[in-house]
Amino acid sequence: MMRIAGSRPSAVTRFFLNSLAALLTFVLSMAALRFFDGLMARSPILGWIGVGLFAAFTLATLMVAVREYAAWARFGRIDAIARDAGAALAAADLAQANAVVDRLDALYARRPELSRARETLAARRAEPVDAELVLAQAEAALLASLDQQARREIEAAARTVAAATALIPLALVDILAALAANLRMIRRMAEIYGGRAGAVGGWRLARTVIAHLVATGAVAAGDDLIHTVAGGGILAKVSRRFGEGVVNGALTARVGIAAMEVCRPLPFIRQPRPRVGNLIARGLKGLFGDDDATTKK
Repeated sequence: MMRIAGSRPSAVTRFFLNSLAALLTFVLSMAALRFFDGLMARSPILGWIGVGLFAAFTLATLMVAVREYAAWARFGRIDAIARDAGAALAAADLAQANAVVDRLDALYARRPELSRARETLAARRAEPVDAELVLAQAEAALLASLDQQARREIEAAARTVAAATALIPLALVDILAALAANLRMIRRMAEIYGGRAGAVGGWRLARTVIAHLVATGAVAAGDDLIHTVAGGGILAKVSRRFGEGVVNGALTARVGIAAMEVCRPLPFIRQPRPRVGNLIARGLKGLFGDDDATTKK
């Protein structure tokens, strides 16, 4: 399912969808024109009221479209910073690394909670260092606190999905609850790191996260998702719904980690990369079983 959702449509499919959207827009416009012509002929007052309402709706649509474009353009800036940071690390280019840090600093210039971190970073950059250390300093100063917020969001989403799976007896309802929790988590990842995905952009971002999961593998090398799923299988022998809750919570945590990697403006350099087992242990603490036993695990 992730491969189907993450794959890009072919050129023929995109041409078909674009031409269909253009045709439907033209047909609806002509139908609206005929409707307002008839309304004007019957009652000019009602006709002008209809024209005013249609103009207000058109203006609102344009405002939403501009907001969605601005949100996606901001996310594109974050993606460009991440790509250039990876290139600077690969080439050990100090000048490119400094340029990346400048763009990252400008990205968070309007975040008051990061003002002190930006000042600290500016003071440290006066020292002659290499490219990796420059980016690592920016990561520690600007992204460490944001990573903690992102981890808490993933833990909350995993807890919600696990509880919904374990407690809701209707299969379709718990699937919808899990989908809503995952979409909200992905949008929160964008907001935390500065992407601000809108309504349509949130779905596009979710598709990007799915494509990232497909590209990197749903279970990355060295990931502890398998151990968490195995633990859920053991718990399923006691309660099937609880076991499914742990497994679905672990999958939600894996999606959250992928969303972090997509929305984060820098790759993980020296900050610890989140692990599914740790997120599940904190997110589900006290939800299934004893708190102390979960902490020991």
